[in-house]
Amino acid sequence: MTIGGPGGRLIDGRFELLARLGGGGMGLVWRARDTLLQREVALKEVRPPDPAMLAADPAAAFELRERVLREAQALARLQHPNVVIIHHIVDNAELPHPWLVMELVSGGSLHDRILRGALPPQEAARIGRGVLSALRAAHAAGIQHRDVKPANVLIRADGTPVLTDFGIAALSETPSLTATGALIGSPEFIAPERIRGHEGNPASDLWSLGMMLYVAVEGHHPLRRASTIATLAAVLDEPLPPPLRCGPLGPTLTALLARDPAARPDADRLDRLFAAAEQGIDGTLGGGSPFSPTQTNDAFPYAATPTPTPVPPGGGHPYAPTQLNGALPYPTGPTDQVPGVGPRPARRRTGAVIAAAVAGTAAIGLLAWSLQNGMLDPGTRALGSGSTPQTVHSATGGAAPASAGATASATVGSSPKAVPTLAANKDLLTPDGARGLADAIRSATGSGTVIELRIYPEYAGADVVTKENPKHYDDVSYRGGKITSQPGGTITSQKPVDLSKIDWNQIPDVMEKAKTALGVPNPKSRYLLVDYGWFADEITIRYYLSDDYNGGGYVTAGATGKVLKVVKSG
Repeated sequence: MTIGGPGGRLIDGRFELLARLGGGGMGLVWRARDTLLQREVALKEVRPPDPAMLAADPAAAFELRERVLREAQALARLQHPNVVIIHHIVDNAELPHPWLVMELVSGGSLHDRILRGALPPQEAARIGRGVLSALRAAHAAGIQHRDVKPANVLIRADGTPVLTDFGIAALSETPSLTATGALIGSPEFIAPERIRGHEGNPASDLWSLGMMLYVAVEGHHPLRRASTIATLAAVLDEPLPPPLRCGPLGPTLTALLARDPAARPDADRLDRLFAAAEQGIDGTLGGGSPFSPTQTNDAFPYAATPTPTPVPPGGGHPYAPTQLNGALPYPTGPTDQVPGVGPRPARRRTGAVIAAAVAGTAAIGLLAWSLQNGMLDPGTRALGSGSTPQTVHSATGGAAPASAGATASATVGSSPKAVPTLAANKDLLTPDGARGLADAIRSATGSGTVIELRIYPEYAGADVVTKENPKHYDDVSYRGGKITSQPGGTITSQKPVDLSKIDWNQIPDVMEKAKTALGVPNPKSRYLLVDYGWFADEITIRYYLSDDYNGGGYVTAGATGKVLKVVKSG
């Protein structure tokens, strides 16, 4: 029975809704009061964005209830200090959808914690060890979580990490709720083997744990791209950049993020490695000496962030159900090779794998309404209830077809505009390549101002300030002679960079200086990151280089090519 509205609404005649804590594509979470036991709890209301869809699709309604039951069963099995506690499930004929009654964790989530600043390696190791303990208990009970990510790790007031949201967990003796080959989870944190269509095993959850900790300490997601397809391709195929901030935790995360599940450390060894990193020791070395990163110039430019203060019960809360849309708040980072990983598979095969995975997801009956709400595209930020298709611009010269949207501002009905010539095979890490890229972005979008520009030898990505509104930016990508753009989001405190202010002739000189300063004469990976005020009140360009042995780091230069800082990876 449901009575009244929020603030006086009573669920099942017992649970009074007090405040909304969070929500997503599959429901809402409320802070509530158990009027019988006189305590506060969290109520997870599991429903689609449009409840009327369930009435029109009984199969979807059945599967939704099965998923809720699946989560309740998984949580009920795991009486563990690092797993959220489930108290009760409310599911009766009077309610259109079920509710889960759970422990109220008032300290916020790891997602919230990262928004306040990157974590020191020792703190991340401590959190990682707690989540690993939860996963070991789950795996021992025959449960794979399948969606380990920052939003699904809550932090109690005493700092204890708590794993939650087992809504898509796989229980060993229970039939699967998804179609064969279906992709389920959050693209940025899905292990490569699961993208390839395999069910995965405990090592797959450990890969997700490793990526979560990488994001927590480095402050960005290294493989997130402008769309789901591009993100999945990067997880499958792109080399991973060596972590620069992770200190004693770095080698452990590098090993954990191997694409071959058999090459990853098992849970026992991983626990020992986390314990060592928590003490400031690189456990992969087999010794007891504390880790000390190698660097030049100034102190390492990342300050440790204090342990967060508890979030009051009325504040934002991370019990958001799994969804695949929305902007991840961590900047997209460049990439490098993971040691021990074989040659990159052919692009054609990668495309086939991703196409099959996305097609499998679309086949899931329950997710029919999810697809209509953009849940399969993490690169499409919510700028309203509607969706905006990608705009494609030719960067190969001549007037781009109007049907491709190749106009200066991508405005419907505008006259096509010629885009500067930029050969598809042009090395962008040259003066002509970078200059041509900047000109092509300006011509295609009508704006030469960016919040961030990421340049690789063969492709690039940028957050371009829109011509129409200086508070908005678009996600713009260049690859194979084509520029694509789609709505990005709202600019907060970042200062923009006018690309015309950069002397691109600096690239060869600074690149050579970086090779010498970083001790990488023959880099295997190289890329540039352009933004404003990396650590100074001016335009900065970071030159990232690395070799086969994880050597390298980055050199920061100003707009005219003056070297400002050198940081070597340890």
